[in-house]
Amino acid sequence: MTDARKKILTSCGRGAPHSCLVVIGSSTGGPQALQTVITGLTEHFPCPVVVVQHMPAGFTNALANRLNSVARVSVREAQDGDLLEAGCVYIAPGNYHLRILHEAGVRRIALSDEPPVGNHRPAVNVMYDSVAHLGKDVIAVILTGMGSDGREGMRKIKENGGYCIAQDEATCVVYGMPKSVIDAGLADEICPLSRIAGAIEAAVRR
Repeated sequence: MTDARKKILTSCGRGAPHSCLVVIGSSTGGPQALQTVITGLTEHFPCPVVVVQHMPAGFTNALANRLNSVARVSVREAQDGDLLEAGCVYIAPGNYHLRILHEAGVRRIALSDEPPVGNHRPAVNVMYDSVAHLGKDVIAVILTGMGSDGREGMRKIKENGGYCIAQDEATCVVYGMPKSVIDAGLADEICPLSRIAGAIEAAVRR
C-alpha cells in the first residue's frame, strides 16, 4: 500500500467532530490554485472540505491523488455515499453533480448525472445550493475560473448566514467566478491566493 493511500485510510475522521463545512468552487486555473490552498491547511484541520472543480471525467481522480501526495490533509475523489469526515478533502468527480445531504446528524455526499447546470457538470451552484440551509456552519470559497458558476449558490449561502471568501483579481488566472461573487456584494473577504488557506483556518475558528 502506498504512503498516500495509507494517509487516506488512517487520517480521515481522526479529528474531533466539528460543525463547520468548507466548500470550494473553481474552474480555469483551479488545479494550481487548489494545490496552494489545500497544501496550506494544517494537518489536523477540524472539518471536511468539499471541492467542485470544472474538469472532465477521468481527470479528477488524478488531481485528487496528486494533491493527496503533497498535502497535510487527506484528499480523495468523492464517491456517492461518502460520509464527510474532519480532515478530509473530497473532490467531485468529473461529469457528476455533487450535493451534500444532511440526514440524522450525518453529512454525506450524493452524486448524480442530472443534466448540466449552466453548461457545467459538476456545477458549483449545485454544491452550494445543497449546503446553503446549514447557515453559519458553511465557509464557502470561490477561486479562479471563467463565467459566474457559484454566484447564485453563494447568494443563498449568504442569505442563510454563511461566510464567503473570494480570490482577488491579481492572483486569478481568469477573474470570472470570483468577480461575479464580489460584484454582487457577496464576499466577506477578498484574498490573494497565498492567504486563502489562512483565511479559511481563521473562519473555522470565528
